[in-house]
Amino acid sequence: MLRCVIVDDEPLAVKMLESYVMKTEFLKLVGSWNDPLEALKFIQENKPELAFFDIQMPDLDGLELAAMIPSETKVVFATAFKEYAFDSYGVDALDFLLKPIRYQKFLEAAVKARDWFEMKRAANKNVTYDDSIFIRTEREYIKLNLDDILYIEGMKDYVMIHVASQKQPYVTHLTMKTAEELLPPQSFMRVHRSYIVNLSKIDSINSDGDICIGDDYIRVSDAYSNAINSFISKKLLLK
Repeated sequence: MLRCVIVDDEPLAVKMLESYVMKTEFLKLVGSWNDPLEALKFIQENKPELAFFDIQMPDLDGLELAAMIPSETKVVFATAFKEYAFDSYGVDALDFLLKPIRYQKFLEAAVKARDWFEMKRAANKNVTYDDSIFIRTEREYIKLNLDDILYIEGMKDYVMIHVASQKQPYVTHLTMKTAEELLPPQSFMRVHRSYIVNLSKIDSINSDGDICIGDDYIRVSDAYSNAINSFISKKLLLK
Protein backbone atom coordinates (compact mmCIF):
# COMPACT_ATOMS: atom_id res chain seq x y z
CA MET A 1 0.00 0.00 0.00
CA LEU A 2 1.37 3.39 -1.02
CA ARG A 3 0.36 6.42 1.03
CA CYS A 4 -0.32 9.32 -1.31
CA VAL A 5 -1.26 13.00 -1.25
CA ILE A 6 -2.84 15.35 -3.79
CA VAL A 7 -2.07 19.05 -4.22
CA ASP A 8 -3.93 21.08 -6.84
CA ASP A 9 -5.38 24.57 -6.58
CA GLU A 10 -8.45 23.49 -8.58
CA PRO A 11 -11.04 21.82 -6.28
CA LEU A 12 -12.58 19.81 -9.13
CA ALA A 13 -9.17 18.44 -10.11
CA VAL A 14 -8.58 17.35 -6.51
CA LYS A 15 -11.99 15.62 -6.38
CA MET A 16 -11.25 13.74 -9.60
CA LEU A 17 -7.85 12.53 -8.40
CA GLU A 18 -9.37 11.55 -5.05
CA SER A 19 -11.89 9.37 -6.88
CA TYR A 20 -9.08 7.77 -8.90
CA VAL A 21 -7.11 7.00 -5.74
CA MET A 22 -10.18 5.48 -4.07
CA LYS A 23 -10.60 2.90 -6.84
CA THR A 24 -6.89 1.99 -6.99
CA GLU A 25 -6.48 -0.76 -4.42
CA PHE A 26 -2.78 -0.27 -3.70
CA LEU A 27 -3.10 3.49 -2.99
CA LYS A 28 -4.18 5.09 0.29
CA LEU A 29 -5.04 8.79 0.35
CA VAL A 30 -3.64 10.49 3.46
CA GLY A 31 -4.22 14.10 2.49
CA SER A 32 -5.36 16.49 -0.23
CA TRP A 33 -5.03 20.26 -0.48
CA ASN A 34 -5.74 23.21 -2.73
CA ASP A 35 -3.01 25.24 -1.01
CA PRO A 36 0.56 23.93 -1.54
CA LEU A 37 1.86 25.82 1.48
CA GLU A 38 -0.56 23.95 3.74
CA ALA A 39 0.45 20.65 2.17
CA LEU A 40 4.17 21.21 2.56
CA LYS A 41 4.36 20.84 6.34
CA PHE A 42 2.33 17.61 6.33
CA ILE A 43 4.47 16.08 3.58
CA GLN A 44 7.70 17.05 5.33
CA GLU A 45 6.54 15.50 8.62
CA ASN A 46 4.79 12.37 7.33
CA LYS A 47 6.82 11.50 4.21
CA PRO A 48 4.12 9.81 2.12
CA GLU A 49 5.44 7.55 -0.60
CA LEU A 50 3.66 9.28 -3.49
CA ALA A 51 2.46 12.79 -4.30
CA PHE A 52 0.31 14.05 -7.16
CA PHE A 53 1.13 17.74 -7.78
CA ASP A 54 -0.33 20.27 -10.15
CA ILE A 55 2.43 22.43 -11.62
CA GLN A 56 0.78 25.82 -12.03
CA MET A 57 -0.32 26.98 -8.58
CA PRO A 58 -0.23 30.37 -6.83
CA ASP A 59 2.40 31.20 -4.19
CA LEU A 60 4.28 27.92 -4.72
CA ASP A 61 4.18 25.98 -7.96
CA GLY A 62 4.46 22.20 -8.17
CA LEU A 63 8.09 22.20 -9.32
CA GLU A 64 9.10 24.38 -6.37
CA LEU A 65 7.06 22.24 -3.99
CA ALA A 66 8.70 19.05 -5.28
CA ALA A 67 12.14 20.50 -4.58
CA MET A 68 11.19 21.12 -0.92
CA ILE A 69 9.76 17.74 0.05
CA PRO A 70 11.68 14.72 1.41
CA SER A 71 13.45 12.54 -1.14
CA GLU A 72 11.43 9.56 0.14
CA THR A 73 8.33 11.03 -1.52
CA LYS A 74 8.14 10.44 -5.27
CA VAL A 75 6.16 12.86 -7.41
CA VAL A 76 3.75 12.53 -10.33
CA PHE A 77 2.94 15.88 -11.92
CA ALA A 78 -0.40 16.82 -13.46
CA THR A 79 -0.84 19.88 -15.65
CA ALA A 80 -2.77 21.19 -18.62
CA PHE A 81 0.45 22.44 -20.24
CA LYS A 82 2.56 19.92 -22.13
CA GLU A 83 5.58 22.26 -22.24
CA TYR A 84 6.19 21.57 -18.52
CA ALA A 85 7.01 17.90 -19.18
CA PHE A 86 10.75 18.42 -19.55
CA ASP A 87 10.94 20.59 -16.41
CA SER A 88 9.13 17.92 -14.40
CA TYR A 89 11.91 15.39 -14.99
CA GLY A 90 14.46 17.94 -13.82
CA VAL A 91 13.20 17.27 -10.28
CA ASP A 92 13.21 13.50 -10.87
CA ALA A 93 9.47 13.07 -11.23
CA LEU A 94 8.20 9.53 -11.67
CA ASP A 95 5.70 10.56 -14.30
CA PHE A 96 3.87 13.44 -15.98
CA LEU A 97 0.10 13.45 -16.57
CA LEU A 98 -1.51 15.81 -19.05
CA LYS A 99 -4.94 17.16 -18.13
CA PRO A 100 -7.69 16.17 -18.65
CA ILE A 101 -6.49 12.96 -17.01
CA ARG A 102 -8.15 9.67 -17.87
CA TYR A 103 -8.15 6.95 -15.21
CA GLN A 104 -6.13 4.61 -17.43
CA LYS A 105 -3.26 7.12 -17.60
CA PHE A 106 -3.52 7.73 -13.85
CA LEU A 107 -3.38 3.98 -13.21
CA GLU A 108 -0.31 3.58 -15.43
CA ALA A 109 1.50 6.24 -13.38
CA ALA A 110 0.40 4.62 -10.12
CA VAL A 111 1.60 1.19 -11.28
CA LYS A 112 4.94 2.72 -12.25
CA ALA A 113 5.23 4.13 -8.72
CA ARG A 114 4.32 0.78 -7.18
CA ASP A 115 6.94 -0.98 -9.33
CA TRP A 116 9.57 1.58 -8.34
CA PHE A 117 8.95 1.11 -4.62
CA GLU A 118 8.89 -2.67 -4.94
CA MET A 119 12.28 -2.64 -6.66
CA LYS A 120 13.61 -0.16 -4.10
CA ARG A 121 12.43 -2.26 -1.15
CA ALA A 122 13.90 -5.41 -2.67
CA ALA A 123 17.23 -3.66 -3.12
CA ASN A 124 17.20 -2.37 0.46
CA LYS A 125 16.57 -5.85 1.84
CA ASN A 126 19.60 -7.23 0.04
CA VAL A 127 22.55 -4.92 0.46
CA THR A 128 24.73 -7.32 -1.51
CA TYR A 129 22.37 -6.83 -4.49
CA ASP A 130 21.00 -9.49 -6.79
CA ASP A 131 22.91 -10.51 -9.90
CA SER A 132 19.95 -9.65 -12.12
CA ILE A 133 17.14 -7.12 -12.47
CA PHE A 134 13.79 -7.02 -14.21
CA ILE A 135 12.95 -4.16 -16.53
CA ARG A 136 9.59 -3.28 -17.97
CA THR A 137 9.22 -2.86 -21.73
CA GLU A 138 6.05 -2.09 -23.67
CA ARG A 139 4.86 -5.69 -23.62
CA GLU A 140 6.59 -7.58 -20.82
CA TYR A 141 9.06 -7.74 -17.96
CA ILE A 142 12.52 -8.85 -19.04
CA LYS A 143 15.20 -10.29 -16.78
CA LEU A 144 18.69 -8.89 -17.32
CA ASN A 145 21.87 -10.25 -15.78
CA LEU A 146 23.85 -7.34 -14.38
CA ASP A 147 27.06 -8.74 -15.82
CA ASP A 148 25.57 -8.48 -19.32
CA ILE A 149 24.92 -4.74 -19.02
CA LEU A 150 27.55 -2.63 -20.77
CA TYR A 151 26.22 0.81 -19.93
CA ILE A 152 23.00 2.75 -19.43
CA GLU A 153 22.15 5.86 -21.40
CA GLY A 154 19.54 8.36 -20.28
CA MET A 155 17.15 10.23 -22.56
CA LYS A 156 14.72 12.42 -20.60
CA ASP A 157 12.29 10.10 -18.80
CA TYR A 158 13.58 6.88 -20.36
CA VAL A 159 16.82 4.93 -20.21
CA MET A 160 18.44 2.77 -22.86
CA ILE A 161 20.16 -0.29 -21.40
CA HIS A 162 22.96 -1.52 -23.65
CA VAL A 163 23.73 -5.20 -23.17
CA ALA A 164 26.45 -7.43 -24.59
CA SER A 165 24.12 -9.94 -26.25
CA GLN A 166 21.74 -7.44 -27.89
CA LYS A 167 22.43 -5.19 -30.88
CA GLN A 168 19.66 -2.78 -29.95
CA PRO A 169 19.39 -1.46 -26.38
CA TYR A 170 16.39 -2.16 -24.19
CA VAL A 171 14.30 0.96 -23.59
CA THR A 172 12.40 1.33 -20.34
CA HIS A 173 10.58 4.16 -18.54
CA LEU A 174 13.01 5.04 -15.73
CA THR A 175 15.03 8.02 -14.56
CA MET A 176 18.81 7.90 -14.38
CA LYS A 177 18.68 8.57 -10.64
CA THR A 178 16.43 5.57 -10.08
CA ALA A 179 18.61 3.35 -12.27
CA GLU A 180 21.67 4.43 -10.30
CA GLU A 181 19.97 3.63 -6.99
CA LEU A 182 19.02 0.13 -8.13
CA LEU A 183 22.50 -0.91 -9.32
CA PRO A 184 25.35 -2.07 -7.05
CA PRO A 185 27.78 0.87 -6.64
CA GLN A 186 30.80 -1.43 -6.53
CA SER A 187 30.05 -2.48 -10.12
CA PHE A 188 28.35 0.51 -11.75
CA MET A 189 29.35 4.17 -11.79
CA ARG A 190 27.67 7.35 -12.98
CA VAL A 191 30.18 9.11 -15.24
CA HIS A 192 27.89 11.70 -16.85
CA ARG A 193 24.37 12.99 -16.24
CA SER A 194 23.34 10.73 -19.14
CA TYR A 195 25.57 7.68 -18.61
CA ILE A 196 26.14 4.89 -16.08
CA VAL A 197 28.83 2.37 -16.97
CA ASN A 198 29.56 -1.18 -15.89
CA LEU A 199 33.09 -0.79 -14.54
CA SER A 200 34.05 -4.33 -15.50
CA LYS A 201 33.24 -3.60 -19.16
CA ILE A 202 35.60 -0.63 -19.58
CA ASP A 203 38.17 -1.51 -22.26
CA SER A 204 40.18 1.71 -22.13
CA ILE A 205 40.08 5.41 -21.32
CA ASN A 206 41.72 7.68 -23.88
CA SER A 207 43.66 10.90 -23.37
CA ASP A 208 40.52 12.97 -23.87
CA GLY A 209 38.86 11.24 -20.92
CA ASP A 210 36.49 9.14 -23.02
CA ILE A 211 35.60 5.67 -21.77
CA CYS A 212 35.74 2.97 -24.44
CA ILE A 213 33.31 0.05 -24.11
CA GLY A 214 33.40 -2.08 -27.23
CA ASP A 215 32.91 0.25 -30.18
CA ASP A 216 31.27 2.99 -28.11
CA TYR A 217 32.92 6.02 -26.53
CA ILE A 218 31.37 7.63 -23.46
CA ARG A 219 32.37 11.07 -22.27
CA VAL A 220 33.18 11.51 -18.57
CA SER A 221 31.89 14.89 -17.40
CA ASP A 222 33.84 17.10 -15.01
CA ALA A 223 31.34 16.47 -12.22
CA TYR A 224 32.21 12.75 -12.20
CA SER A 225 35.89 12.84 -13.18
CA ASN A 226 37.20 12.51 -9.61
CA ALA A 227 35.24 9.30 -9.04
CA ILE A 228 36.44 7.64 -12.23
CA ASN A 229 40.03 8.81 -11.63
CA SER A 230 39.91 7.27 -8.15
CA PHE A 231 38.69 4.00 -9.64
CA ILE A 232 41.51 4.00 -12.20
CA SER A 233 44.18 4.78 -9.61
CA LYS A 234 43.17 1.76 -7.57
CA LYS A 235 43.58 -0.45 -10.64
CA LEU A 236 46.94 0.89 -11.81
CA LEU A 237 49.71 -1.68 -11.88
CA LEU A 238 52.43 0.98 -11.81
CA LYS A 239 52.27 4.06 -9.60
